[in-house]
Order: sequence, then C-alpha cells, then structure tokens
Amino acid sequence: MENMSMTLELNATATTKPRPDYNEMNRFSPSLMTLTAVLITIFMIVGLFGNAITIVALLRCPRVRNVTAVFICSLCIADFSFCLLVLPFEISRFANGAWTLGEGFVCVLFPLLRYWNVGCSLLSIAMITINRFVMIAFNDLYKKIYERRWVVVQIAFIWLYSFGMLTPTLAGSWGRFGYHPLLMTCTIVRVNGHSAKIALFWIGFLIPCIAIIICYIGIFLVIVLSDRRMRRHSVKSGMKETSQQKKSREERARKNEMRITRMSLVIFLTFLVCYLPVTIAKVKDPTVKFPGLHILGYILVYLSACINPIIYVIMSRQYRQAYKTVLCCRRPRLFSDSSLQSREGKSKDSVPASQTYMSQVSNDSVSGSPLEELPEVFPDAREHKM
Repeated sequence: MENMSMTLELNATATTKPRPDYNEMNRFSPSLMTLTAVLITIFMIVGLFGNAITIVALLRCPRVRNVTAVFICSLCIADFSFCLLVLPFEISRFANGAWTLGEGFVCVLFPLLRYWNVGCSLLSIAMITINRFVMIAFNDLYKKIYERRWVVVQIAFIWLYSFGMLTPTLAGSWGRFGYHPLLMTCTIVRVNGHSAKIALFWIGFLIPCIAIIICYIGIFLVIVLSDRRMRRHSVKSGMKETSQQKKSREERARKNEMRITRMSLVIFLTFLVCYLPVTIAKVKDPTVKFPGLHILGYILVYLSACINPIIYVIMSRQYRQAYKTVLCCRRPRLFSDSSLQSREGKSKDSVPASQTYMSQVSNDSVSGSPLEELPEVFPDAREHKM
C-alpha cells in the first residue's frame, strides 16, 4: 500500500508539471524582454522613416538616380516592408513575454514575410555589388547588361526568387511555418525530421555571400592592376600633366566610383555582422540554453532594417543633399556639378560617356583625355524638355 501511494503521488506530480514551452518562456527575464521590445520599437520608427525618405529621394532627385540606386531602392523597400510588416509582431511578442497571436494564419504569415524580406535584402546587396564589379571590371558590357529592361528583370528576380525558395515550406512539403515553443515565436519547424533551414542557409544566404566576396576580390584586383598600369604608362610616356582641370576631373571620377563601392561594401559587412550572431546561436544552441545570446541576435537582425539609411548619410554627400532636398521640400537639381562638367566636356573630348577611370585604365586605353562619371541611367523627364 505504501508503494502504491508513493506511485500515485509521483504520477500526480508528473501530471501537474508545467509544459515544456512554459518553462522555456521563463528562461527569458521580463526586464530583458521589455528592453528588447523598446529597442525594436525604436528600430521600427527609424527604419520606416529612413527607408521611406531614401526611396523618395532616389525617385525625386536625378543626382542620385542611376542603376546602383535602383538596387538600393529595392533594398530600402525590403527593409521598409520588414519594419512595417514584421517588427510589430516582434514588439508584441517581447512586450507580452510570449507569442499571443495563435498558431493559425498569422503564425504562417509572420515567418513567411520575415524570411522573404531577409532574402530580398541580401539579394539586393548582391546585385549592388555585382553592378559595381561589372561597371569597374567589364565596362564595355555595362550598358548592355544594365539596359532598363534587364534591370527590371533583375529586380523581379530578386523578389520572385526569394519568395520561390519559401514555397516548399509554405506548401508543407519541406518543413512548415509554425510555432516553435523553445523560441516562443513562429518560424520554420520540422516535419517528419525535415526542414528547409539548412537549404535556405546555403541557397539564400551562403551562396549570395560568396558571390559578393568574389566580386569584391575582383574589384580589388582591378584597382591594383589599374594603379600599376597607370604608373607604367606615366613612366613610358614621360608626359607631365598639362591641365589641372583634367587632373581634378580624373580624381573626382575615381573618388566617386570608390565612394559608392566602399558604401556598398559597408552595407554588406553590416548585414553580415547583424545576421551572423543569430545564425550561430541557432546552430550552436538549438535548445536555447543561453537565451541572452538569442535575444542579442534578434536585436542585431532588427537593427539591420534601419541602419542602411544611416550609412548612406554618413558615407555619401550626394545622398545627404538628396535627403535635404526632400526634407526641406526644395526643387531638386537636375545634375550634380560633376555631371555638368562631364556634359560640358563631352563635346571637347573623345572619351565615351560610360567609360570610368578604373575601367579605362584596366582596359589599357589611357589616352590622356579627361574622364567622366557614368551618366544617369534613368534621367528625369525634364531633361528632355530643356
């Protein structure tokens, strides 16, 4: 009888034991959850304003409107959508200390939008980098590859490919979108031991990152070879600079190319810094033994949605001027000073309008004539009326 009573007592204790998801929720301290909710709210406000003003500036100001700006606009749209459609759910989750929106339609929509926007952001960054690489290393092909119709195709590819990678999971054939009790959120969960997370990591994250790194290595090699060829040409020709205006124009063209290239590199490195911690946390700590590590990863991910406009402001004078034009409701100038000088020099010099400093030198076509920046690819309609 004594043994039987002990058995009944143990069974009762096991029956009243809290569910695993309840215990996992208690691993996150309330103060940490509240602080995270406040930070996400700040990121959402900054991200919505910053990305919106960037999109308006890119559409309204011809001085910053070119092919690279088209892909930057795609990146801004992805980040703006992330702030608008994803972050409110995360604010609710951290403010309430739990996912309170059920496991139905919203629990499918939330992770779908999150992964889709992340994929679009990374592919947009990859397209920015490829654009810079082609412009610097293969300038002769630049105009053919980046005709307006092909740019539209590339933008469509970014968004359709990112969504297409998620359709097997959306259909439930390769994992599914659902609630994960350990993380207290809706994400991709396993079905019969299968999940698309590893494949998405390779196809949607690692391969684009490798392509970006290869492009930057190519850009670096072109710069090094260009400098060497320029020095050899100067030694062989023995010619002195005869025009200070020509020298300043060459230097301005080179600085402009490198400024945009450096900005795109910083955007990519920032993306890596923001997404690597949460990726490492999920791989190395799948049972959430260190919840603070996961919280830090989430904070950095949400920070990535609002930090790019700050990078534009810090690293680009043209973007700062474009922001001022929009915020102060000024009439945008059609051309930058360098564009006007390029147009004035066009009738005097024989260098093609699409030829840039490094691409010209890398093709061994140094002729001593003034160089100019790339023309605007999508000119303002008012240009044709003047």
